[in-house]
Amino acid sequence: MQSKATTVDQYIDELPEDRKKAIAELRKVIKKNIPKGFQETMGYGMAGYVVPHSKYPAGYHCNPKLPLPFMGFASQKNFIAVYHMGIYADPKLLKWFTEAYAKVSHKKLDMGKSCLRYKKPEDIPYKLIGELVSKMTPDAWIEMYESKFKDQRK
Repeated sequence: MQSKATTVDQYIDELPEDRKKAIAELRKVIKKNIPKGFQETMGYGMAGYVVPHSKYPAGYHCNPKLPLPFMGFASQKNFIAVYHMGIYADPKLLKWFTEAYAKVSHKKLDMGKSCLRYKKPEDIPYKLIGELVSKMTPDAWIEMYESKFKDQRK
């Protein structure tokens, strides 16, 4: 479900009440913990955080006019999603997250390559998500991105 909202506040305001509180809490914990240098934005119909062109002028290799995406969150039809490119790109970070998740939740982790899916808002481990977003700076993400994705496309 892609939103046509142009701001994160507008995106949250458009959500159904049962999702609004969870998404607002996700945003709060992310903003509190994400390292300086990332910029909050709307992209791909969801709220997200990017490395702005002012820090990384090359932009996203798929479309250099876009800033380098790092993470996002969205209210999808059947779940709330958190997308984090760091757990897709860094096996050590993925291992840390899956082990830490098992310690804080008895539920099976529903995960794609970079997507964490939560069918019930009460299952979202907000504190753990905050810890996850704190673990990668914009500079570390740029370095990881260039070594794992951009350089392979040449």
